[in-house]
Amino acid sequence: MSDLIQRFIFEDADVRGELIRLDESYQAIINNSSYPEPVAKLLGDFVTAAALLSETIKFDATLTLQARSEGDVTLIMTEATSSGQLRGIAKCEAVEVSEDLQTLLKNGQLSITIDPVKGKRYQGIVPLEGDNLASCIELYFKQSEQLSTRIWLNSNENSSAGLMLQELPASDIPQETRQQQWQHLVQLAETLRNEELHKLDFETLLHRLYHQDPLRLFTAKPLKFQCSCSEQRTASAIRALGRKEAEGLIEEQGEIAIQCEFCHHDYRFYSSDLDNIFNHPLH
Repeated sequence: MSDLIQRFIFEDADVRGELIRLDESYQAIINNSSYPEPVAKLLGDFVTAAALLSETIKFDATLTLQARSEGDVTLIMTEATSSGQLRGIAKCEAVEVSEDLQTLLKNGQLSITIDPVKGKRYQGIVPLEGDNLASCIELYFKQSEQLSTRIWLNSNENSSAGLMLQELPASDIPQETRQQQWQHLVQLAETLRNEELHKLDFETLLHRLYHQDPLRLFTAKPLKFQCSCSEQRTASAIRALGRKEAEGLIEEQGEIAIQCEFCHHDYRFYSSDLDNIFNHPLH
């Protein structure tokens, strides 16, 4: 089992969940740059969290999880699309860094942006005040969605994995019963070991945790690393510069060279390309 996310719901409780494990896509993301180990693991947590959160959206969209800070990691950004495409980057100049989140992302803010294929863009922002990324995201849901949410994330040198539990909107179940059910399911999830999160198949893992709690397991969804950069989008960026500045760059350098920060693909444009860029609409 590799690079999958799987949703489940409890039959007798208003709680849903998701399990995720990333192997190849995680390696593709962290191998694009020479990250210190703590930064690579943090990037793994970010991309895993982005994928978990994207599965809560009921329409086609791209979810971006991003943090800017004054710490060792000045920027970290991951994206997950409704079709299961993942990508991510981190900006870190230091060679040796701390494993402490508040040092890595000192005075940081976490933003969650949802960019739908159709409709308005939404962004929520919370301070990075927790001991780990999961607690910061839980704070976001508490403040903005008023939904009880718990997240467990863990990344090592080989894979990144996670579990999320979230209360569904209010139903006919009495509030006291809902609270008892939520606490019961969370307490069982707290017994999960990182080794199990990385190694056990999802059905076995859920049976170990919740063999006395009926649940319905949905079909697993494959995930993969795939960058959304393209020659057309890069040409659009040149068009935004304006023809005069583009001509100046080519006159000075002989070409306009742009490298995608996510996948390191090189795009090169020459004087002969400018007529096509500026005289024809880009679709």
